[in-house]
Parts: sequence; structure tokens; C-alpha cells
Amino acid sequence: MGVLTSWAARFRLRQYVKASLWIVPLSGLVLGVLLAELALAADGADWPSGWHYSATTASGVLSAIVGAMVALLGFVVTIGVLVVQQATGTLSPRYMRLWYRDRLQKAVLATFTGTFAFAFSLLRSVETDSVPDLGVTLAGMAVAVSLVLLLVYLNRFTHNLRPVAIADLVTRMGEAVFTSGAAAIRGAAPRGDGTVTSDGPVLSLRTGIGGAIQAFNVAGLVAEAARHDCVFVVTRLIGDFVPPGSVLIEVHGGTSEPDPDRVTDLVALGDERTIEQDPAFALRVLVDIAIRALSPAVNDPTTAVQVINYIESFLHTVGSTRLPGRYVLADRHERPRLVLPGRDWENFLQLAVCEIREYGGSSVQVCRRLRAMLEGLLDTLPPPQHAAVRAEMRLLQETVEREFTDPARRAMAQQPDHQGIGGRYPL
Repeated sequence: MGVLTSWAARFRLRQYVKASLWIVPLSGLVLGVLLAELALAADGADWPSGWHYSATTASGVLSAIVGAMVALLGFVVTIGVLVVQQATGTLSPRYMRLWYRDRLQKAVLATFTGTFAFAFSLLRSVETDSVPDLGVTLAGMAVAVSLVLLLVYLNRFTHNLRPVAIADLVTRMGEAVFTSGAAAIRGAAPRGDGTVTSDGPVLSLRTGIGGAIQAFNVAGLVAEAARHDCVFVVTRLIGDFVPPGSVLIEVHGGTSEPDPDRVTDLVALGDERTIEQDPAFALRVLVDIAIRALSPAVNDPTTAVQVINYIESFLHTVGSTRLPGRYVLADRHERPRLVLPGRDWENFLQLAVCEIREYGGSSVQVCRRLRAMLEGLLDTLPPPQHAAVRAEMRLLQETVEREFTDPARRAMAQQPDHQGIGGRYPL
């Protein structure tokens, strides 16, 4: 297929555009030049006397704006470098994929580059007997807008770079992806029990390139399976890394043989996971932030406890939904066409608890907060989810007994506490 004709290629292009920090600012640069030409064309009208400038004043104002925008661009770039250093040093490198997509940051850069291009284009047209009065006034207004956006930008990143703010953002994104995905799967359930033949595959489709599975074109896969009257069985979880030549999809049944390239191009592979169809990636980021806070270099268990608050919220959302671990999707005639592997409740719970327990097992604060979280899950989630929770509680108990040999400290670490230390668990 052509470079941009496959769904996977278009998906990767969209991901690149979303993460790019230069495309929107470049658009602002071009828009600034176009707006300058429009301002020059409209400058012949009879504007108010306050909008008239001398050639010297106009040149000075526009020159100052050009220099100011270059300086502000450098300032924002410096902030960006600091954000990268903080995110990779004290948070999680996985968070950077979300930070790159911040729309406010791109709007600020686009406004600065647009104002620069607008002022520079007007500066070239200033002559002794011809001054772009309207353009100079608009350039001043653009500077005012740029300054306001800069203040909003500074305020936002000053507050939103705190671990707890990032945890809140990531949790909301993960819950939204999980809820929408669960609803889509329920809406595509086949008629009856959705039983798929247990006969071996008639064809195994292998990937030509390696990478992490970022997304499936579910509608495309269902339509392609219906066209060949077969069932596609995906062999890998979303987020898995698949090496080149691995079996990606098994074809069961069918009246004709599907084109392997056409089918595998409905699966997007990339260099790392994304959150678009992978809510577990949000949980991965949360756990990364928590265990980074528990590292000896940082030694900040309170931050880990704050992140556990949001992990608990995420787990309540996931645990309230039935997770069979295998999803069968149907075509418009309600016939099974696509089988997707999925994470079950135990997988989500292990991801949320295992590493935090291992790295924070020697912290009284973390142990108490984990116990409170697990007991809260037992209290609110349906009975089918309780076995996995009790298994994690047993592992936590073993960790506490191993780490705390003194009876008094062990008894303290075994107490559930929603604040880690200092809270009061309801009786």
C-alpha cells in the first residue's frame, strides 16, 4: 500500500502531528504573514486619529515587538527544557508523551511566532510617507494577547507539573478511555453467546515490522472479516511489543483468503505505547510516578501515597466493570467477526499494586495506604473481584512481616490508613 493509504500509516501521522511542537507554531508563522498582508490591504480606510503613527514610531514599535517575540520564544523553550528534565528525573518519561500534546503550549508558541511574522512583515512596509497604522495597532494588540497567554501558560505549568496534578490528569484520561472502550465493546457484542469455532487457524498473518501495538482499527477489522466471512483472532494485547515476523492475527474459517498486508495495516505499531486505546498505559504512568517517588534518590513516600489515591479511583472504575479477558465483536448482522484479548481485573490490580508494594514495602506510610486501598476495594467492588484483592492483601501481609521484624512497628504497618500516617480508618 502507499505511504499514507493504510490506516496504520494515517494513525502514525496523526500521532506525530499531535506530539509535534513545530507544526502549530509554523502555522502561526504563516498565518501572521497572511494577516499582515490583509492589514496592509485594509490600511487605506479612514481610521481614528489615535491609530496614526509616524514612520519612526512605527519602526520602533515593530522592531521592539520582533525582538520581544524572539526573546519570549526562547523563554518558553527554556521552560520546556526544564519540564523535560523534571519529568524524566522525578516523574515518569512516559508522561512526556502526554505533555507534548498540550494545546495551550502549542497555542502560546503559535501566537508568538504569528506575532513575530506579523510585525516583521509590517516592518518591511514602513516608509517615510507610508505607515501601516492599522497593522501597528493590531501588532500591539497581538503583544497584549501574547503576554496574557504567557501568564496563563506559566500559571498552568506551575500548578500542573506537581505529581498530584499529573496523577489527576492521567487518571481522568485513563478512566475516559476505559469507559468509552467498555461501552464500544458492549455495543458490538454478538448475538447469543458469541461462540467462536475452536478449530485451528487456516491462516496466520504476520507483521512485517516490529513495534508496540498502539491501536486497532476495530471497525476495519470487523468489516474485513465480514467481507471474507471469517473470524479474526488477535494474538497480542494492545501495548505489547511485537518483533518483526510475529503472528499478529489468526484467521478462522472464511470463504476466501484475506490480503495479509491489508489486514495487518489495520493495526498501528509504534515505538512506544499510547493512551488512545490503552487505559492500562495510564495506570503504568501512575505507578511509575509512585515508584520514582519511592526510590532512594527521591525518598518521598507522601507523593507515592498521593498517587495511590488516584490509582484507587482508577481501580474502582475498572473493578466495577466485568472484564472477561477476551472480547468477541460482531458485524452489523450480529455474527462474531473479531476476537480481541483484553486485560482482566487481576492484570489491572497487579499492575497497580505489585511494584509499589515491592519498592515501598519498607515504608510504614505506603503499607498502611495500600492496605486501606485494598480493604476499600473489598468493600465496594462486586464479589467476583474479591479473590484477586485478597491475594494482594496476603502478599502485602507477607511483605510487612518480612520488612518489619519489630512487633510494634509491624503492628503499626498493618493498620489501614487512607492518609498513610495520621488518618483514621472508619470503624
